[in-house]
Amino acid sequence: MLRNLRNLSAAARRLATADPNASLRGKMVQRFLNVHECDAMEILRTGGVNVPKFGVASSAKEAIEVSQKLGSTDFVVKAQVLAGGRGRGHFTSGLKGGVKLVYSPEEVHDVARQMIGYNLITKQTGEKGVACNKVMIVERLFPRREYYFAIMLDRAHNGPVIIASSQGGMAIEDVAKESPEAIITQAVDINEGLTHDCAQTIVKKLGFHAASHEQAADIMMKLYDVFKKNDASMIEINPMVEDSTGDVLCLDAKCRFDDNAEYRQPEVFARQDKSQIDPRELDAHKYNLNYIPLDGDIGCLVNGAGLAMATMDIIKLHGGSPANFLDVGGGATSQQVKEAFRIISGDNKVQAILVNIFGGIMRCDVIAEGIIAAAQTLALKIPIVVRLQGTNVDDAKALIAASNLRILACDNLEEAAKMVVKMSAIVGLARQASVDVNFELPI
Repeated sequence: MLRNLRNLSAAARRLATADPNASLRGKMVQRFLNVHECDAMEILRTGGVNVPKFGVASSAKEAIEVSQKLGSTDFVVKAQVLAGGRGRGHFTSGLKGGVKLVYSPEEVHDVARQMIGYNLITKQTGEKGVACNKVMIVERLFPRREYYFAIMLDRAHNGPVIIASSQGGMAIEDVAKESPEAIITQAVDINEGLTHDCAQTIVKKLGFHAASHEQAADIMMKLYDVFKKNDASMIEINPMVEDSTGDVLCLDAKCRFDDNAEYRQPEVFARQDKSQIDPRELDAHKYNLNYIPLDGDIGCLVNGAGLAMATMDIIKLHGGSPANFLDVGGGATSQQVKEAFRIISGDNKVQAILVNIFGGIMRCDVIAEGIIAAAQTLALKIPIVVRLQGTNVDDAKALIAASNLRILACDNLEEAAKMVVKMSAIVGLARQASVDVNFELPI
């Protein structure tokens, strides 16, 4: 259900908020930009942060050229897809693992040839996987020690918080489970920023060698500057390392940025890879709708993220499965509602639609007009169950009744959920039997 959560460490977020459901809420109610690792590393490099030498290639031929320019003998080839668990994934080409150690430019070419143009399948991507259109080739370093370091915005701390651990290079959720004492959490005063003294305290707690203290603290302060300057909501480094020479570097970076800052971060948002995003999400964004595809067969159209969560929960409670999260917000127009229906009904898996609107700022009659227009214009042939409460609800009910369309109105959310689950099951059985069930006809 949460396969589209791209590149956010859910475990890190849970640690920051002490909320076991935070990863779900993070996916559902927050809009953000994730960038590929190569873009994250470039942003860090521009900010003066130590990173290994690397290059990016979109073909096997280009990959061997990049590796030759790096001037190393050992390399790491990393598939650039917006999904976690790359190292444990597999490609449709048959290649195992999206992060590979290789020992010559020729091997770089061979591995890149089996990555680029194929889908990488991980626990986060679903069965079809995500297309890999480019790879990152990195010089291989030999770390002496590995650390975990992240900065993120956190409601519990009313601002930025640093999460760090001496046990880097492994899943932070495993560290939290097995060695919770190894995790450091440090709130940062948004007005002061990350001070040298605070950074030094973190460095010493993590156990960096004394000779590396100043460099490690400097990198942490530069990471915070990058975080603030670019309107990031998270920067995660796993691992931050001391290499065999004692230098401190960031070997892996995951960055996400606040969508609300797009107008003042054009260079960051120009890095967005739209090929990695579900086209329906991009389509919804054009109409200022918040849409996330899920795996079920009941489309959900709601106003407000909290109501969306409750709607999906009650559908699951009664044996159904939500096909999407679609929030039209508090001030949607009838045109936006119509576009929302178009996006939902464009998913062939959807067998019924539940509209659950609480009209405060959002007027119920506007929603009703949009529903009716969508049902007529789009010639919808799947059942629509509507539960409306709030401003102008009686006018909305009158509009629906006068439409003579098979729009099933319910006053009670639980009854609406039961009804939509039942109607979805009927459509599903009809489809299996190749029987045409047409809910478009007037009553």
